[in-house]
Amino acid sequence: MARDGQERRTWRSRPGGSAVALSEAYDTALLDLDGVVYFAGGAAIPHAVPALGAARDGGMRLAYVTNNALRTPDAVAAHLTELGVPAEAGDVVTSAQAVARLIAEDVPEGSRVLVVGGEGLRVALRERGLVPVESADDGPVAVVQGYGGPDMAWGRFAEAAYAVGRGLPWYASNTDLTIPGARGIGPGNGAAVEVVRIATGGRAEPKVAGKPLPPMHRETVLRTGAERPLVVGDRLDTDIEGAFNGGVDSLLVLTGVTDVAALLAAVPEHRPTYVAADLRGLLTGQPEVVADGDGAFRCGRWRASVSGERLVLEDSGGTDVLDGVRALCGAAWTRAGAGACGLDAGKALARLGL
Repeated sequence: MARDGQERRTWRSRPGGSAVALSEAYDTALLDLDGVVYFAGGAAIPHAVPALGAARDGGMRLAYVTNNALRTPDAVAAHLTELGVPAEAGDVVTSAQAVARLIAEDVPEGSRVLVVGGEGLRVALRERGLVPVESADDGPVAVVQGYGGPDMAWGRFAEAAYAVGRGLPWYASNTDLTIPGARGIGPGNGAAVEVVRIATGGRAEPKVAGKPLPPMHRETVLRTGAERPLVVGDRLDTDIEGAFNGGVDSLLVLTGVTDVAALLAAVPEHRPTYVAADLRGLLTGQPEVVADGDGAFRCGRWRASVSGERLVLEDSGGTDVLDGVRALCGAAWTRAGAGACGLDAGKALARLGL
């Protein structure tokens, strides 16, 4: 269950438990998209569509939160609806919207803003009463960068560099260095931001809105009205850290980029409240991870401990692999304390078939 903000920001030594389904414990799921709801190519991840439908039918609000500033909320909602997850534009929150709010708080309404990005960024700026322009010579008072797709022309980065070099305030929707695609991992908006930084001699620093930074969390809460939100994601350094920074609980699903080895080695701000194989985890409670003496932890019928520099996993007929993972998290995170875990988990993970 959710705890007060001060407790949530204290580093976690083990995954949390919930006696009731997470869809009952929280009023709103703040869901990442890539690696959580659908694959990079756009196809739905197994079990995602029925799980989301069941959570929604049970009264949980679903909000889709993405760092990708390229697509408009209408386009994202249409894609979700095609997959079988009915959604409206108001259910989607993007880093483009978050950065547009940041800019609107700093400049007068009607101001011109140089856009280096896609349509999602232009729509978000117009929503805030700002005027997107395409050239540093069009009289902008600020410049904003967002992911513009793989075909972004090199000249767009030059326009940003000209504007930043003239001293204009600089904003970025997010600084993810990579972005997954159907053909593999490509450069993300963070890579584009670095191009402009290098071209301008590193003298300027953009204001960034996207996950894991607070402006994105603020935008999401303002738009959804969530009182007991649960962040659901597949990335430790954006989704889970963003939840930590916002002082809210989180669910890591293992359908995307994070594997169990990375989870065990997570630094405190990257440790989720809960862990599940996929979005069906919304529909169930979470077992408690309990201390079992001598630095060991037990979850279900699995017991994890540390011997020397090695994680050890024992079972008494345990069949739920995730219980074993949760127990290992308890042992690894407690041993690691406030730093990263360098324990050898190879044999323990092999015992789980991972």
